[in-house]
Amino acid sequence: MSTVTISDKGQVVIPAAIRRRLGLEPGSKLDFELEGDSIRVRPLRSIPRSRTEDGYGLLLCERPGERRLADFDVANAMREQAQQAAE
Repeated sequence: MSTVTISDKGQVVIPAAIRRRLGLEPGSKLDFELEGDSIRVRPLRSIPRSRTEDGYGLLLCERPGERRLADFDVANAMREQAQQAAE
């Protein structure tokens, strides 16, 4: 357990070992939550935005007809693609 001091501006320094372990860097966002007489601090993890072009050609379905997302089995499609590539 580490002890830190609050500055005049209400700032604290998170110990380096904790920053390293949690991967906290300058600009990281933290969530503060009051729990009774304690404070819970959690890092907010942002998920990098995906780009459409990053997934282009990942899966290809050449079967005619209309399909719904619920009908699509990714694992099965990948197996079929691997079998076709092996032929």
